[in-house]
Amino acid sequence: MTRPVLWALCLMPLLLPALHPQEGAGEEGLEEGGYSEEDGGDGGDGFEGYLEFGQDTGLTVSATPETTQQIKAVEKGDIERAHAPDLAALLEEALDIGITRYGAYGNQTEINIRGFDTERIAVLIDGVPANSARSGEFDVSQIGLAGVERVEVIYGGSDTKYNVSGALGGVINIITLKKQQKGLALGGSFTNTGYGTGSYNRNGAVEGAHYEDLADTQRLDLSAGLGMERLSLRVNWFGTRAANHYLYKDYYGFTRRKQSNQVWDTGLGGTVIFSLPNEARLSSAAQLYAASKQYPVTGVSEGYGLERDFSLKESLSFHAPVIFRDDLETEASLSYALNTMRYGEISEGQDHGITFINRWHWYPSQRITLRGGVDWRFIAVDSSETTGTAGNLGGLYVTAEYAPAPPFLIIASLKGATDAKQGVLIPKLGVRWQIFEGLALKNNYFRSFKFPDFDDLFYRSADGFYIGNPGLKPEDGWGADVIAEFTLNDMFGASAASYVQWTEQSIHWVKHGRYWTPENVGTGFFVGFDLRPALTLPIRAGPFQKVVFSWTWQLQISWFLTDSLTFADSLRIPYMPAHILGGSVDIQWGSGSLRISAHYESLRYADTGNHMALDPYCLLNITVNQNIGKHLTFFAVVRNGFNQLYTSFAEYPMPGISCALGVRFQFPLTSAP
Repeated sequence: MTRPVLWALCLMPLLLPALHPQEGAGEEGLEEGGYSEEDGGDGGDGFEGYLEFGQDTGLTVSATPETTQQIKAVEKGDIERAHAPDLAALLEEALDIGITRYGAYGNQTEINIRGFDTERIAVLIDGVPANSARSGEFDVSQIGLAGVERVEVIYGGSDTKYNVSGALGGVINIITLKKQQKGLALGGSFTNTGYGTGSYNRNGAVEGAHYEDLADTQRLDLSAGLGMERLSLRVNWFGTRAANHYLYKDYYGFTRRKQSNQVWDTGLGGTVIFSLPNEARLSSAAQLYAASKQYPVTGVSEGYGLERDFSLKESLSFHAPVIFRDDLETEASLSYALNTMRYGEISEGQDHGITFINRWHWYPSQRITLRGGVDWRFIAVDSSETTGTAGNLGGLYVTAEYAPAPPFLIIASLKGATDAKQGVLIPKLGVRWQIFEGLALKNNYFRSFKFPDFDDLFYRSADGFYIGNPGLKPEDGWGADVIAEFTLNDMFGASAASYVQWTEQSIHWVKHGRYWTPENVGTGFFVGFDLRPALTLPIRAGPFQKVVFSWTWQLQISWFLTDSLTFADSLRIPYMPAHILGGSVDIQWGSGSLRISAHYESLRYADTGNHMALDPYCLLNITVNQNIGKHLTFFAVVRNGFNQLYTSFAEYPMPGISCALGVRFQFPLTSAP
């Protein structure tokens, strides 16, 4: 197949018309075509809808309220139908969010939103910050998607729902708490993933195909749920074995086979929800994760270091929709997080974090809502490489929501944040105008601010080549966005967002001779546009129900500025493509579905000087689900269908074509008592 024909086929789904009503979350905006609560529902797992607390929302577990922000969400049924290996793959395939990977499953992965990586995105689990206390990153492997009920993505630094600090690019909230129907239910899935085989070069000789690569990765997910009058309990477990053997092209164009990159990991999660008098609820959630990972010395090396990870996250939350008086609501959570990591014999560390959150909501009238809250996080780091020991982060905020007339909503928020050494005020202002039914305009202005992470301040590598910088200044900037959302007749819809963001004192690791240190290297400036139209066509032909066409175009122009660089130099922020295109066709029938999607990213650069260019790539994915009776679903997923060999992170080649085959099962064992 010639390259022009290959690219034409790969981009074909992007050219299909696409306008479909999208509900970002709850009543908020427009949902991705094929990724709505109506389309996915509960996925038939025997669980009810989200906990709707009071007039607004609970701490973490209910749908997002009407706000001025750009919000997208992936619902439970669509998470199950996607069969994504981890959170990053789900967001890439469902919402066309940019992903930077160091290889296959279990390797380091960055999520990119509006030009900012995971360290500058607030990742929450049930509303509680989950980014690493040390590095600010988040390991996407630690979350088993079988235990996730919903994923919300809030774009930009204008978050007024959770009011967490450090969210320069946005917020990702992973919701695991959900009330179960009465009775007992069991479920799970098994998946085998295989990579394309063929001959390859090794040590100057040609070796034949390894057909065991057709059974490269296996994953087992199990879940159990129990629902009673005042108690809801659910437990989820997953285990993965990934050899990560796949073919790739090296620097000289020779085909090689990935070696020494095996991953074994397992995770256990549980949630308990108690119903209390006056509709109050007490919830508890816990997640355990353990992994043994071989990390190659370089992306093409057969040498590796062995990393062992362990993490524990526990949280206890309380919500009272009515407390003291009818128009007053409160919610609170206390959580603990432990992360340990040992890399070979030279590096080990243990991080502890305690987070407390308390929010209050007062509804004095139909036009006015007042919100206030406090969050506090204590961090303790015990590491062979980090000289820092402990620190505090937190803040207070107050938010006023005012509806002067039915079409208008004004939200003003002010947060005071501190790291116990310095304080800063972070203002936000948003406006929503419902022009007419089906058309809304939103506008946000915000300050974005982030304190340096522990690694940036205190890191000391065993070989002395990587050294922290305790004199770093916080990253600070301003931003604004304008969002339009349109729906028509439950068939046709589109959302569009344009934004601008300026961030000063951007922190990056810089090489000085033989040493690497983090520095406030300069300013990042971003201008972007995000268009997401979609179309749903109901079908009454045989078993078919509907066809959903969706399309995404994200344009981002970025400038990297220092004392010596200006806009005229036109240097881009590393790993930020100017264009991301996505498109999908989702065909649904009574007992199954077929989804064909494509994700394209344009030219990127791996360095601030824009000397190391990474070629554009386009991924074609095909997913088929077919129910067999009431309890079994067989599925097949082809990823990177055209076997495109590409690099996501510099010098770390990504897998070519893969095929996942599996079965999902669910059994209600008892009826309601």
